[in-house]
Amino acid sequence: MGIIKILQTFKINYLVVILVTIISTLFITDNNNKFVTASDKSIASVVTIFSYGGSSFRSSRSNGIGSGVIFSDDGYIVTNLHVVSQNKKIAIKLNNGNQYDAKIIGADRNSDIAVLKILPTETLDPINFADSKNLKIGDKVLAIGNPYGIGISVSSGIISATGRDYGNPYLELIQTDAAINPGNSGGALINEKGNLIGINTKIFSKTGAYQGIGFAIPSEKVIQIASEIIQYGKVRNIWMGNFRVAMVRFKLDENLISNGFQVVEMENEGPLFEKGVGVGDIIYGVNDMDATWKNLTQFLSLAAPGDTIKLNIFTESEKKKVVEIETSALEEINLAI
Repeated sequence: MGIIKILQTFKINYLVVILVTIISTLFITDNNNKFVTASDKSIASVVTIFSYGGSSFRSSRSNGIGSGVIFSDDGYIVTNLHVVSQNKKIAIKLNNGNQYDAKIIGADRNSDIAVLKILPTETLDPINFADSKNLKIGDKVLAIGNPYGIGISVSSGIISATGRDYGNPYLELIQTDAAINPGNSGGALINEKGNLIGINTKIFSKTGAYQGIGFAIPSEKVIQIASEIIQYGKVRNIWMGNFRVAMVRFKLDENLISNGFQVVEMENEGPLFEKGVGVGDIIYGVNDMDATWKNLTQFLSLAAPGDTIKLNIFTESEKKKVVEIETSALEEINLAI
């Protein structure tokens, strides 16, 4: 190969390297800019939650005990129940340093969500919500909160998994590797647009500190549960009747063995009884999904009074049928297994 051809080849390769470097730099810069924009958009919506022992927040306060997210511009704030459950006197510190006493409006133990209320004298910055149904594994996320009470901080990561049942059959938790530590509970998990996709709720750890596995309550569940608490002071549980079920395996069709819940006790009242469901019948589907304990508890715990739940029922006489139950309101779900 002549010297001229060598120089030409070198020049082409050199230009390729320069172009790749420029494109990579622009890509990294663009991603960094997205995170900066997302943080700027959302950080004012995340608050620190304090407990105090004196007559007011300013007279006696503890270190930060957790985080919260501004739900609305009239002063409603969402956090975890475990952040505030042991503290009768609660206060909020906004990201701008302003401080307010807070009142607990209500809470839901099943989801570990609590709603607080402050009376602001300024304009608040409520968080914008994203649709948590469209999350994908690998999506980039930011976790915002007050770890160890050192101040509002931001950490980055990805969505590691969705639909996790980590000690809570009522929620399909988001798993992330964004750093979540004690004090982050109740804070925000946001996407690259700065919109809330979840409320950080717990971590998996053998030390009590970050080990790469954190969990958040999906935004759609947060909206549903918080709205119910704001309107009624609690989550209104539903009632389908007083009955007890046992898990069984049975022959759904000639060659198909299926799982289901057989009704072993049933009182003669309630929506389920009124639809003709009785002792011996088997529930094998819930809202077009298999009748697993997880699916059953999720639908029953997250449905509101007046909602319709579709059950697939197997009976000895009619074999397969579909029953649509309109739920009623009651203090507790009367379902035992």
